[in-house]
Amino acid sequence: MKKKFYYNLHMHSCLSPCGEVEMTPNNIVNMSKLLGFDIIALTDHNTVLNCPAVAKLAAQAGLCFLPGMELSTSEEIHVVCLFASYDDAYRFFEYVRSTQMQIPNKEDIYGEQIIMDENDIQTWRVDGILWIATGIGVFDVKKLVEQYNGVCFPAHIDRKSNSLLSSLGDIPPECGFNAAEVYETAKIGELSKKHPILNDMFILSNSDAHSLEKMREPESFFELEQATPEAVLNFLRTSP
Repeated sequence: MKKKFYYNLHMHSCLSPCGEVEMTPNNIVNMSKLLGFDIIALTDHNTVLNCPAVAKLAAQAGLCFLPGMELSTSEEIHVVCLFASYDDAYRFFEYVRSTQMQIPNKEDIYGEQIIMDENDIQTWRVDGILWIATGIGVFDVKKLVEQYNGVCFPAHIDRKSNSLLSSLGDIPPECGFNAAEVYETAKIGELSKKHPILNDMFILSNSDAHSLEKMREPESFFELEQATPEAVLNFLRTSP
């Protein structure tokens, strides 16, 4: 029998240069639990290195966790990439890093990039700026992510920057996406009229939180028999 499982599949930790220092693994998991989420993902910019700590804490809290990242394509379009296992996510991260220019981070301008363990103790700082574009084009993302057993969807398509619509003006079928994220759910009807392809896609809504106060209460849910990473990915692969 299927049940409703509330999800938040797009949020950032203190590893993302634009993420607040308060977005530690413990704070992310505890706030997610407090708000009533069942399924969460961590999607820092072009990296997965804070996922192990969040995964461990999520398991202790009884939450389903998916490791992931918010990829910045060569066109500077943001795409959320999710995986069932950290091994797959890390292998994808290694490839992403190989396509990216290594430019030193300026913490006073862009912010800190902090890796933490499950006790919220800093273990490392990433020196190279993370948020810059990779060498991966938006038309290639879906097939590439599938090679690492993952699923992806364009992020916040209703925003005026770093979105598929702001960059390309449309959602090309050639991209192959069968799901898309809309930040403001009130815009779904208007967007669907302007871009009919959305009527054939599963529309997600996530917080894209960079601070604790932006971790809004659950709105969207999956209907699944059980909440597992594999079940979530299979749902996204086959929906609508």
